[in-house]
Amino acid sequence: KEDKPVAYFYLDPYTRPAEKRGGAWMNTVVGRSELLAPNGETVRLPVAHMVLNQSPPVDGAPSLMKFREVETLFHEMGHALQHMLTTQSEGMVAGINGVEWDAVEQPSQFMENWLYDEPTLMGMAEHYDTKEKLPTEEFQKIKNARTFRAGSAMVRQLHFATTDLLLHSVFDEAKQTPYGLDREVAAKTEALAPEEFDRFLNGFSHIFAGGYSAGYYSYKWAEVLSADCFAAFEEVGLENEQEIQETGRRFRDTVLALGGGLEPMEVFNQFRGREPSVEPLLRHAGLIPAM
Repeated sequence: KEDKPVAYFYLDPYTRPAEKRGGAWMNTVVGRSELLAPNGETVRLPVAHMVLNQSPPVDGAPSLMKFREVETLFHEMGHALQHMLTTQSEGMVAGINGVEWDAVEQPSQFMENWLYDEPTLMGMAEHYDTKEKLPTEEFQKIKNARTFRAGSAMVRQLHFATTDLLLHSVFDEAKQTPYGLDREVAAKTEALAPEEFDRFLNGFSHIFAGGYSAGYYSYKWAEVLSADCFAAFEEVGLENEQEIQETGRRFRDTVLALGGGLEPMEVFNQFRGREPSVEPLLRHAGLIPAM
């Protein structure tokens, strides 16, 4: 900004099974802070690191990324952008710090949407040697795969989230077992009832050992937020570069800049001018007609 750096980041993209765990993640090195500013500076700039496990270069060929690897890169960059573009100067609420659970995945899932925008994907999807662009029919297959059984996937997540909330609120072990409660929820959310011997809950580590107790709903809620944010770009026209840039600056100055300094609903309202709607998520999933 104004020819001055606002942040730094490190990228560790390639898999190294002997010394690196699987998965992908973004984390902070240091956060933005006025209190911890170096001598002669007004603020300490944020530094992020992104760690991936994508296919490494082989036999002189560059890293040839699968679509899911590109999606993961975009996802983690969403987290990194929120950390790096923050304007909060109190370290505890700067960047990704202090963001309420409901909105932690909002910037990352937002970024994934751009891969289903044809000009964005076609701008980088090409054969590394011949430079031939990804065929249009292949792009359409990618879009179709996004909505394949989307309804089944959505009710599955609603099943998990509802069971989690009920187990951590109204569940009474004197009246029923956890498995009985799970089957009650399944009767409302699943097309096929689980078998009596089903013990999925025994392995539902997210809510018992993974930090998502009474918080699993945040996965789906963040999808609502991120889809509605992307809809703001769709509404001005994805081919309208000037409007896209203006909307992008507004997204940067709200969702990416305000960190944990404001409650997520207030941040969303500043960007969209209203509360969230589920319509964009249903549309992106192919469950209601497209725009």
